[in-house]
Amino acid sequence: MELSRAQARRIALAAQGFLDPAHATPTMRTLDRTLARTGVLQVDSVNVLARAHLMPLYSRMGPYDPALLERAASGREKRRLVEYWAHVQALMPVDLWPHMRFRMEGYRAQRGKWGFTADPTLEPAVLDAVRERGPVTARELDGDFSGPRTKEHWGWNWSDARKVLDYLFLVGDVAIAGRSSQFEVRYDVPERVLPRAVLDAPTPTLDESALELVRRAARSHGVATGACLADYYRMRFQPATGPVPAANAREAIATLVGTGELEPVRIEGWGKPAYLHVDARRPRRVAARTLLSPFDPLVWERARTEALFDFHYRIEIYVPKPQRTFGYYVLPFLLGDRIVARVDLKADRVGGRLLVQGAYAEPTAPVETAHELAQELRRLAGWLGLDDVVVADRGDLAAPLSVLTR
Repeated sequence: MELSRAQARRIALAAQGFLDPAHATPTMRTLDRTLARTGVLQVDSVNVLARAHLMPLYSRMGPYDPALLERAASGREKRRLVEYWAHVQALMPVDLWPHMRFRMEGYRAQRGKWGFTADPTLEPAVLDAVRERGPVTARELDGDFSGPRTKEHWGWNWSDARKVLDYLFLVGDVAIAGRSSQFEVRYDVPERVLPRAVLDAPTPTLDESALELVRRAARSHGVATGACLADYYRMRFQPATGPVPAANAREAIATLVGTGELEPVRIEGWGKPAYLHVDARRPRRVAARTLLSPFDPLVWERARTEALFDFHYRIEIYVPKPQRTFGYYVLPFLLGDRIVARVDLKADRVGGRLLVQGAYAEPTAPVETAHELAQELRRLAGWLGLDDVVVADRGDLAAPLSVLTR
């Protein structure tokens, strides 16, 4: 089968939930439907606009109460989501926990993942402290397990307690119960975080986990290359090169093609083979209008974003300000089935303002782009509890937006 780029784009948007009907007041059922599309929600500490895991739900559901997500990621027996290294740090469905055990054992074999090693002599005591005092933050344990912090690893100036807790989290000996108001991780033992049925579930084989992860990635993509399917849950797409086991996406893709769950397809302009999920919807039209987080699953694989939308996208958080092209925290603007603009946004929570620090149209943006973007900016501001939209003078959309958002 051969698909045009436009067909592939609409299939991808439908798979990610942009075809689902809006609800006036999103409910837990709306949330469940949306999470079934995205599969995971990336977690990131940047809070210049809204936390990374909150925005993809807004982009698909519209203005919603974040308490819905808090409920879904709390408690034990009714918990729906838990954090783990599923894509990167991400909220994932609790039933994926058994399928992450191969990854946990891999981290145990290599003593973590960051290139420095937690002190193994502290592990039993830290684990006992979590069991006794959890849920607990690393800062709350620092006084009991303090050691000199070093700057040997840039960006990882962690205390001894933090290093040990991170290792115990990676290997599954502790789990993340939630986060504090300062977004600090609160650790606890898995038996107080995860439903009993999840903890008691048998450990799948490596092949079984690979199959399940690729199957979920394929549903969330709709249509994708093998490399994209592997990236969604950060799996290998090449033969193993070391002693640590890792799920292999290539073998799982071949199995799913054999069972008919995936169909090999060719996509206009793509130089690599692609795979269409058997249940993927193939809409003739997508009527989306929303802003996308830089960490949204639709755009987090930048090569796929460019192949689908002809949209070159890079996040410039770590680029020195004078060298930035578009701004610090730039969100793509999705209109219909195209990305037609990008805006550099910041929430001024003290002043109650949504700051539009730059606004740029794509070369093929339709004439209604500024009008539609102004409406979306007002909607986003309302969801964030901000009263005003203030537009700076950077970008070719700045002038019309400053008039339309007054």
